Amino acid sequence: MTNRLAPPGLYIHVPFCARVCPYCDFAVQTGGPRRRGDFIRLLLREIGLWSRLLRGEGSAPDRSAGQGSHQAVPSWRSEQPFDTIYLGGGTPSSLSPEVLEEILAALHGSLPIAPEVDVTLEANPEDVNTGNLRSWQRLGITTLSLGIQSFDPDALSFLGRSHTPEKAGAALRGALESSFETVSLDLIFALPGQSPMRWEADLRRAIEYGPDHISCYELTVHEGTRFARLKERGELVELAEDDKAELFLLTHRLMAENGYHAYEVSSFARGPNHRSRHNRKYWDHTAYLGFGPSAHSFDGVSRRWWNERRLPAWEAGLQRVPGASSGLGTGASGRFGQSPIAGSEILAPADLVLESLALGLRTTEGVDLERLRDLYGIDVEGENGALVASLRRDDLLVDTSPASLLVPTLRGLAVADALARSFEIPPATAS
Repeated sequence: MTNRLAPPGLYIHVPFCARVCPYCDFAVQTGGPRRRGDFIRLLLREIGLWSRLLRGEGSAPDRSAGQGSHQAVPSWRSEQPFDTIYLGGGTPSSLSPEVLEEILAALHGSLPIAPEVDVTLEANPEDVNTGNLRSWQRLGITTLSLGIQSFDPDALSFLGRSHTPEKAGAALRGALESSFETVSLDLIFALPGQSPMRWEADLRRAIEYGPDHISCYELTVHEGTRFARLKERGELVELAEDDKAELFLLTHRLMAENGYHAYEVSSFARGPNHRSRHNRKYWDHTAYLGFGPSAHSFDGVSRRWWNERRLPAWEAGLQRVPGASSGLGTGASGRFGQSPIAGSEILAPADLVLESLALGLRTTEGVDLERLRDLYGIDVEGENGALVASLRRDDLLVDTSPASLLVPTLRGLAVADALARSFEIPPATAS
């Protein structure tokens, strides 16, 4: 749910990968040195643009969704400095330490950054070496998130990963022997034909290394990916839903037994200090500002906007901003004739409540319906009392006190999306 008092976060999308994995539906592509150099130049321009906007010099660029005109995004609502920076992608670790330093220096030099900022870098195992680890620490990276995906050679081959289990292990050991505050790794499960025994062996191997945080994502076949095309041709058959549920429950049981506490459907940490500070902002409607193609932003109140997804369109938007060579350009009206922003939306109270349910029921903290009523004037509890009682009887929600607090059980987490959809959202009451 909305957390208007929490410090905002920054997200930087680096769209480059050595190759595009067959399951990936993110805005990524391959690209050589010249392509990457052009991207960095325009990324720094976008940071400079927003720097001047946050100082009140002009209006933010926006193309209203469904319209061809450009309007001004409301001024940034948060007066607090950004306390998280997340470098994601793509493969931000494929950028040289010198380029990463340039990006971070631009952020620190242009935007209000909290002294104790948490900086996360996503990294592929093949980019992890002694020199890079030292450089990343020198740059102030506090959380290193490794895209390992599996320690099973067959699974890695199926997922199109270029590293071996041995390289993944060496990268993880090297990271853990360094002094990052948190070392995290990503795993993917529920692959076609994957048995509980094989997934458990993979997960146990990850646990044995002792990382601070593990994310376990269920394989999803997204439209437009190579896996989707294979599925359409009948060459890829997804695991049955009952089998997926069995692996999900196995994951949570095994993680809990080994001291990894679930705080979200896919996220496990050894302690609260290793939970992702940045990702939580997405889950509770804290403000965040995104840079790079496909990056989303939210003002912490009701306005969300997103950048052009395709790199050429994002680049063209920045190149055509009048006066962009100085970092910002506006016409006489204070509006942009062209921008990297593809669209925006204003979220009504009912939209925010629905999102709060959808996101909150994916976490072990749950959702406080009384707080939603205070924030948005919508009485979800009164409209859904019978439903809540039924979900508690069916062991999908914990029997809590106060009753307005909805906390999913493990069975509830397994069907969190369906839980949220089962609620009726009444209209807001007049204040």
